[in-house]
Amino acid sequence: MKIKYLLTLVLIALTKFSSAQRNDILQESTKYEWPTDPTVKQKLDAWQDKKFGMIIHWGLYAVPGIIESWSICSEDWIDRDSTIKYDDYKKWYWGLSEKFNPTKFNPEQWAKAGKSAGMKYLVFTTKHHDGFAMFDTKQSDFSIAKGPFSTNAKKDVAKYVFDAFRKENFMIGAYFSKPDWHSQYYWWDKYATADRNNNYDIRKNPWRWNMFKSYTQNQIGELMNNYGSIDILWLDGGWVRPLASVNEEVLSWGAPIPAWSQDIDMPKIAADARKAQPGLIVVDRTVHGQFENYQTPEQKIPEKQLDYPWESCMTLGGAWGFVPNDQYKSAGEVVHKLVEIVAKGGSLLLGIGPKADGTLPDHVITRLDEIGKWTSKNGVAIYGTRITKNYHDGQNWFTQSKDGKTIYGISLIGITPNKEISWQGSMPKKGSPITILSTKQKVKWTLKDGKVHFNFPKTDEKIALTFSFTPETN
Repeated sequence: MKIKYLLTLVLIALTKFSSAQRNDILQESTKYEWPTDPTVKQKLDAWQDKKFGMIIHWGLYAVPGIIESWSICSEDWIDRDSTIKYDDYKKWYWGLSEKFNPTKFNPEQWAKAGKSAGMKYLVFTTKHHDGFAMFDTKQSDFSIAKGPFSTNAKKDVAKYVFDAFRKENFMIGAYFSKPDWHSQYYWWDKYATADRNNNYDIRKNPWRWNMFKSYTQNQIGELMNNYGSIDILWLDGGWVRPLASVNEEVLSWGAPIPAWSQDIDMPKIAADARKAQPGLIVVDRTVHGQFENYQTPEQKIPEKQLDYPWESCMTLGGAWGFVPNDQYKSAGEVVHKLVEIVAKGGSLLLGIGPKADGTLPDHVITRLDEIGKWTSKNGVAIYGTRITKNYHDGQNWFTQSKDGKTIYGISLIGITPNKEISWQGSMPKKGSPITILSTKQKVKWTLKDGKVHFNFPKTDEKIALTFSFTPETN
């Protein structure tokens, strides 16, 4: 049996890297509703200055190093060892709670690594779909604070994660899964668990669903009232939503849609949360309207510039959480994605996964440090900027200062070294220089055939060259 379980883990790990098999990836939308609360607008504007964040997936799935939560879901894109009964697999997975003992838990290491990379905000998974809480909830015994880690002084993991990142001046976001596959109020043992949705007809069992609503509201209430200042409530599991909000976009996911409404009363959740955390940004992913204060296309970048708040959430490696022998993106690839995202008006939320012992993999720390070597010299073209009309030409991307007085250009460096930088649009003011940000060197430019030209300066930069100029219109 142990051999079979090991084979299962290998299969699931491989599934994680095969994006073609996944149908839980969220695409971009074209619908957005600006918040009306001035305090939320103010917080949202501050968040739009940050541009680069870290999302941390950490939970039971780190113990065997497999895909987060989804292996216990019974949908046809999930791959498991066919010789193992589904109920036996779920029992094994739930049993990981008795083995999860991260005695080297080091959130300070995570925060310092994020700061080193130039990250400015955090989203931490307080609870994923499997229902295992990474905080000391009073609503359930299924949490990190109730297992073998319960005797550790840092058993209330979320508290120490948030504290560590606050000390490094990060904005703080709490990821929370609306579905909870461990709760009897969501996946009721009376019935089989056929898919990601709750497995009973809410219309026939209103008491049970009302209990789930209270359970969910109470857990979110704990996070909003007991863990200091929170800037973002990042809600995942977009299939838990009012039935009336299911549209063609939702149907395009290919996920099953039940005949009843999985409404958890978002107006109450948001009002209660903002009473505790004034100005809180609420991100009810894919449920467009007043509770989706910014949008979250996943593992992709929108094709065109968007003029409302959004972020691309992407993994540093192939997985959201920790898996052995993961293959990580190069610093150059991450920076190039960051540049494109910011020029299109978004932010990059980069996903990393700590190991089961509570530390980051060495390769993650190294890669974040490499990214930081670029952001530390060139961040002025990224942080606190806004979109500009002529935002892209060839290998060049453009942003501007919030007051519009300065244009920043970022020229991506590929395999072949650049000999000249040229672009059309976003003309510098006549007679003014272009300044290379990393060296403060001022260079002369020429205008030829409607394009700006200047020679690529002597530099050791191998990822992207940044420069600034006063635009012609000022």
